[in-house]
Amino acid sequence: MAGAVAEGSQYDTRQFDTKMNELLSEEGNEFFTSYEESFQSFDKMGLQENLLRGIYAYGFERPSAIQQRGIVPFCKGLDVIQQAQSGTGKTATFCSGILQQLSYELVQCQALVLAPTRELAQQIEKVMRALGDYLGVRVHACVGGTSVREDQRILSAGVHVVVGTPGRVFDMLRRQSLRSDNIKMFVLDEADEMLSRGFKDQHLPPKIQVGVFSATMPPEALEITRKFMSKPVRILVKRDELTLEGIKQFHVNVGKEDYKLDTLCDLYETLAITQSVIFVNTRRKVDWLTDQMRSRDHTVSATHGDMEQNARDIIMREFRSGSSRVLITTDLLARGIDVQQVSLVINYDLPTQPENYLHRIGRGGRFGRKGVAINFLTNEDDKMLGDIQRFYNVVIEELPANVGDLI
Repeated sequence: MAGAVAEGSQYDTRQFDTKMNELLSEEGNEFFTSYEESFQSFDKMGLQENLLRGIYAYGFERPSAIQQRGIVPFCKGLDVIQQAQSGTGKTATFCSGILQQLSYELVQCQALVLAPTRELAQQIEKVMRALGDYLGVRVHACVGGTSVREDQRILSAGVHVVVGTPGRVFDMLRRQSLRSDNIKMFVLDEADEMLSRGFKDQHLPPKIQVGVFSATMPPEALEITRKFMSKPVRILVKRDELTLEGIKQFHVNVGKEDYKLDTLCDLYETLAITQSVIFVNTRRKVDWLTDQMRSRDHTVSATHGDMEQNARDIIMREFRSGSSRVLITTDLLARGIDVQQVSLVINYDLPTQPENYLHRIGRGGRFGRKGVAINFLTNEDDKMLGDIQRFYNVVIEELPANVGDLI
């Protein structure tokens, strides 16, 4: 694998370990990478049109910190070590890199992703399938607790990507139901748990691109990565040292997606007392929700990335001046809404990754002001709510009846 180091420089293994250990300490820099490029938007990354369609349809508006630095080197076939906290968008980083490089006319396994648990493997499969929706990607999760025969049937029919747990993937390779001849990409997710298992040497071709993604990377794990990676690009993202202090957070269990609109309308009188921002996950949904609210005679304004910059500027000017009081938008603009009067944020949709939660509700309570955040939950949102609570070490309680008194 070609490295991304300066020409003529020697790859010094001791220096690598020393540097990574230094970076993993509290005083480390926010990023360390031997690949300098960073991309502020998915459109600038040179990705296939149908991959971009999948990324935007999934609800991503702009790349997270690790995606800005990590997607392109992986797409270029470089070995990568990426360390970032859970919830920062690691999964979409390597899924995008894999989807960009597949030869779709060859329906053979070309990428293998290993995860330590069945749940994580199935989650990765879901993301890979969603991002590759317009590419016709065939993905299968090989995990324990499912039918071996069914795995064999699906693999013999042909897939582009296998995501799995080590035990079941070992088994499929041993039975030769999964062939490694065409595998050109190998990813370890939450890799610190699996690096020591000698997997690559035993089962995979010598010429293969390796990606290691993990929230934690102890020194002994780095020692092992050196044995099977070729001059990897190193990317480290430290945890956001941001806080949710001063912001009261609540959730409303609406049960089904269809009930969110009525819940929002019930809250409208409360919204209009102050200035409020409502977040949804896609541009299309901004337009849909805006139409629905206006058809019920509620005054709202809306902005998203598909609008002309001039129109967005006018809407934001009106919102800042207070002439518009309720704004519907997407994550793309979450970091740009510095409006002092905003004291209520509603997550009509929970964000697709925990990292974005802070950037959304950090609008309320800026400049020392207090704020309230209300999260609408369907029955499918329990896992994401749990992820958010763990990520920020907070408890998000049920919304009390006297919500008007809180604002």
